[in-house]
Amino acid sequence: MKATITATAKYLPKRVLTNFDLEKMVDTSDEWIRTRTGIETRRLVSKGQASADMATEVAKILLERSNTNKNEIELIIIATVTPDTIFPSTAARVQHNLDAQSCWGFDLSGACTGFIYALETGAKFIESGKYKKIMIIGVDTMSSIIDYTDRNTCVLFGDGAGGVLLEPSINDNGIIDSILGIDGAGGESLIMPGGGSLHPASADTIKKKMHYVYQDGKTVFKVAVRGMADISSEILKRNNFTGDDVKLFIPHQANKRIIDATAKRCKIPDERVLINIDKYGNTTAATIPIGIDEAISDGTIKDGDLVLTASFGAGFTWGSMLIRWGK
Repeated sequence: MKATITATAKYLPKRVLTNFDLEKMVDTSDEWIRTRTGIETRRLVSKGQASADMATEVAKILLERSNTNKNEIELIIIATVTPDTIFPSTAARVQHNLDAQSCWGFDLSGACTGFIYALETGAKFIESGKYKKIMIIGVDTMSSIIDYTDRNTCVLFGDGAGGVLLEPSINDNGIIDSILGIDGAGGESLIMPGGGSLHPASADTIKKKMHYVYQDGKTVFKVAVRGMADISSEILKRNNFTGDDVKLFIPHQANKRIIDATAKRCKIPDERVLINIDKYGNTTAATIPIGIDEAISDGTIKDGDLVLTASFGAGFTWGSMLIRWGK
């Protein structure tokens, strides 16, 4: 039994933060940001809006588009590094917002690779034969952990959510294969140091800005370029495919130069690579499901198409997945 995606959805907050807005906040420029990252704008939540709010909007769209009753959902998996609270989980909040009475759920922390981790996890629940309808949602409110006086990070991230409904496939379509990895040796290169059990919140951690994202940009860039390219090439080779077989490559949207290098390594032409980093920036666990929904909405992906996804994130984490699209 294979798991397949039967519905997609996304949610982007209305508030837009442009490169020109950032020029007024930190020592940077539109030209510098665009040439080095490919980002032009990003979305930010409104005051009082958080990850569970965005994830709930995605969940409601998934129910509507799939004509699914809320009580048919058996499991909700939320990929996020910005939960509303450490506990209860974002999944619990989404379940409550939906009033879905027949499911359980949990949050999964895989940073930028979180959605692929969650999709793999949900697929195995489907393949077990015990579960029939599972929501997988990637959501991050990165603006809640970004220091907007730090030009190394504030230009990169945005807020957003995307998700899919997983069900058993009625034919041979669905998730074909995945390769996932983790290496904690890179943990200090991309981290939010404060707020956990190692450095609990205190006047000192706040003073030292330990509750914001810290990134060693050069190190992360070098490892991400190699990591995303290697894993994408490996999964194609392992399944006897080439870049010519891929109808659409949906990479994590962290940096356009990383995306370009990965596509080049796999020999996937530019017209078959989804790029939306210019509009939304890096929404962490939400980038891939947002991209999937955009590709479905504009008709880029059709039944039978081979879709490749890949990501690299804090941890370090990485993952790639091949999907034969269709129910």
